[in-house]
Amino acid sequence: MARYREDSRALQALVEPDRVHRDVYIDPEVFQLEMERLWSRTWIYVGHASQVPKPGDFITADIAAKPVILVRHTDGKVRVLMNRCAHKGTKVVYDFAGNTGKTFRCPYHAWTYRTDGSLLHIPLKEGYEKTRLHETEAVGGLTPITHETYRGFVFARLADGPGFREYFGDSLSSIDNLAERSPEGELEIAGGALRFLHNCNWKMFVENLNDTMHPMIVHASSAGTAKKLWEGKPADLPKPMAIEQYAPFANDYKFFDDMGVRVYPHGHGFSGVNFSIHSSYSAIPEYEEAMKRAYGERAKEILGTVRHNTVYYPSLTIKGAIQSIRVARPLAADKTVIESWTFRLKGAPAKLLERTVMYNRLINSPMSVVGHDDLHCYRSAQEGLAAQGQEWVSLHRNFDSTELEAKELTCNGTSEISMRNQFRAWREFMAA
Repeated sequence: MARYREDSRALQALVEPDRVHRDVYIDPEVFQLEMERLWSRTWIYVGHASQVPKPGDFITADIAAKPVILVRHTDGKVRVLMNRCAHKGTKVVYDFAGNTGKTFRCPYHAWTYRTDGSLLHIPLKEGYEKTRLHETEAVGGLTPITHETYRGFVFARLADGPGFREYFGDSLSSIDNLAERSPEGELEIAGGALRFLHNCNWKMFVENLNDTMHPMIVHASSAGTAKKLWEGKPADLPKPMAIEQYAPFANDYKFFDDMGVRVYPHGHGFSGVNFSIHSSYSAIPEYEEAMKRAYGERAKEILGTVRHNTVYYPSLTIKGAIQSIRVARPLAADKTVIESWTFRLKGAPAKLLERTVMYNRLINSPMSVVGHDDLHCYRSAQEGLAAQGQEWVSLHRNFDSTELEAKELTCNGTSEISMRNQFRAWREFMAA
């Protein structure tokens, strides 16, 4: 029964200003509509230009549960193409990454395409003479996808929607800060992805990124233990890098409330307006000197911006201060693949990359003890939402009706405004 597809009012009614219905997390029909409307009409992160440095280099990904290819064409420019042969629909590429040379060849019937997607060769083409093939879209080759590259970050939009700058606005300042943390102003992906399946709806992961009411509870057994292990040590004793990264997750409510949160239109936002869990990492003098040489007095401002998580709704989250990103790739209402990537800051000492890789392994990887705290909660929520008697999810914390008219807003860090802001965007794009 297609009740939400056929009744737009029922779909819109799932989201109220201060609460949402459980179907936004558990209903398969709602998930399919999200892929068609929200994930297709908005700008979704595909990959980073540094992953395809040479002509013929490619990576594959999913956008709105559809397979795509990010490739560098022979002209040196990046293209984003549907990963679907124009003949019978076979995926042209199965590898996560590689170099295809100057062409893609379908593994089923050998239709061959240039790396800009245009059709180059059909075996025994004479068999199509006097047919209608030349009148169809198949002769156009692999379907090109609208895309934009911003400081190396490649975003794509599958259907009509807002322009790139209109959609992201001032939230792009977090990507600017991440890139400018390099003395050369450029980033490159370092290594592959930590990629694993979360048995939950994609929104649970995205909402949790700026949920600061959970760390001191959820991470008490992991970060809390690390913090206790260091108690009583001399104040001037250098902390091991792992303790620096683990312990802040166990800070109290006041710490996270004072951090502050800022939201932008279309669901974007970040926590850590004033400071964050990354604020007290030990100094790396040679890095700070390199930054001063590159940026002068502005280096202090760049390094002093230590935002916790910036969410580029709905697919991407970045940590500028730790040079790490995570990407949501939804598969079903209760299944989401999460990718974690690390960046190298060009011109920065190797110590920065060591810190980034350690953080990604300790916090974000399948081997992490902190990440599994969250994973347990996501799955528990996904299962718990099936219980009867409570069909609505509360987002009331610090709600103020005046926020409904605000374009951008800065609030206390433990407010649930980030989630409410995301669902306002959800409601906007889910309209038929």
